[in-house]
Amino acid sequence: MNLELENDERLLRRALELAAQGAGQVSPSPLVGCVIADARGEVVGEGFYLYEQIKHAETLALEQAGARARGATAYVSLEPHAHQGRTPPCTTALIEAGIQRVVAPIEDANPLVAGRGFAHLRAAGIEVQTGLLAREAARLNEKYIHAQRHARPFVHLKLATSLDGRIATRTGDARWITGPQARARVHRLRHEYDAILVGAGTVAADDPLLTDRSGLPRRRPLVRIVLDDRLTLTPQMQLAETARTTPVIVFTNAQADARAAVALTDCGVEVVRLPKGARDLNAVLAHLYRRELQSVLVEGGATVAGRFLDAAFVNKISFFIAPLIIGGSDAPPAVAGTGAQLVADATRLRDVEITQHEEDVEITGYPKKQRSEARG
Repeated sequence: MNLELENDERLLRRALELAAQGAGQVSPSPLVGCVIADARGEVVGEGFYLYEQIKHAETLALEQAGARARGATAYVSLEPHAHQGRTPPCTTALIEAGIQRVVAPIEDANPLVAGRGFAHLRAAGIEVQTGLLAREAARLNEKYIHAQRHARPFVHLKLATSLDGRIATRTGDARWITGPQARARVHRLRHEYDAILVGAGTVAADDPLLTDRSGLPRRRPLVRIVLDDRLTLTPQMQLAETARTTPVIVFTNAQADARAAVALTDCGVEVVRLPKGARDLNAVLAHLYRRELQSVLVEGGATVAGRFLDAAFVNKISFFIAPLIIGGSDAPPAVAGTGAQLVADATRLRDVEITQHEEDVEITGYPKKQRSEARG
């Protein structure tokens, strides 16, 4: 690796690090970080985007750099925008500041930006380099990119299981399968997402709170979602009791009991009736996307996990596996649904990462296309 490329990679990695500091505080916008470096490679300005502060990463870095931005290079974690949005175009700010070169890994997936930012910079005579650390940059903004490209939220399935793949005992006891360190990691995971989703069975069995207790700052409260065709959620459960301070959305069907719906609404729960009911995951995700929720963490139970996998709506999977064996043919498995008929059609993961949390193991990866999908 030559010296210039090594320097570019170092400074662009710093821009990605800065962008990551906005986690939980930018949705529905992307994570963006910017580093301004002079001709000698000395950093003269840095910034990262926070939705509530309005100013973009490039603007903050340019303000810090001042006159030293002239002739400098801007390292930006995502293509600068060239349109008038909540702020003036960042490309205009870079051009007017005298930036000579821009290094950015990937295009912005937003159709309002997508390539136009780079084109504006090049038309102004600025050298633009793309592609460096593209994989890392795409991973950083995977939720935003997916939502922009597919008009539905990024779905991350997270399950805690025993070694034999059980999520509870035959009596329904599930507290706690994993240890404190793994549970703390789950709260950090919740912090990265706009919404958390479970089925009515999980609510009935556990009466969960489903909040982000990571202690990290977030722009909007974690929206709690329940798929509940029979409206079994009651006003006495924790979700309903806390609905006025932390949002709860219950998806149900058109025939759901009206009195139960009114009782929940009186608690502050939002009841959404769907023509095909809560089983219509496409309608559920479309509704959430319209609400500007770009990511959903699905935490079970087995029926819901199976439905999402069968529908091929899962974009990322994390299993937290504890070194215990529950046993029992009546103990619920981690995933129900139709499942695969052949092992060749089973959901396999790519880009797998394995992390140990005390005695528990986290396995995270991305579903590969199933054989039947590949043929289609």
